[in-house]
Amino acid sequence: MIYSEKVMDHFANPRNVGEIEDADGVGEVGNAKCGDIMKMYIKVNDGIITDVKFKTFGCGAAVATSSIATEMIKGKSIEEALKLTNKAVMEALDGLPPQKIHCSVLAEQAMKSALSDYYRRQGVDPEPIVGRINDCEDCESCH
Repeated sequence: MIYSEKVMDHFANPRNVGEIEDADGVGEVGNAKCGDIMKMYIKVNDGIITDVKFKTFGCGAAVATSSIATEMIKGKSIEEALKLTNKAVMEALDGLPPQKIHCSVLAEQAMKSALSDYYRRQGVDPEPIVGRINDCEDCESCH
């Protein structure tokens, strides 16, 4: 497998690793079957994601996609963050090998899961805003 320099950089020097004790939203996605589990923590102030951290158990591509996804949503409005797609994550990393594309999907889902948790804590149904979050078992790459 050939990884881009950006993937290698984000794997070797991941940004925003850790957890936020008093997070406004926490999302966890993944599955022990495929071996990648991502947990994302967000702080939100006036509709802006002011801080974001992640913990990922998985391969180098999973760490790299988590790292760049946090960089792409930090300081952005919730509306902007919700536009983050796995395709945008892959493009930001200059691509991923085909068998690692599911890692970028997980990064997108972890962010959406954290935002869903944020809305639930506000007493708002997240599904109309965030959409349905597919379980890892729905993804083809694990099978």
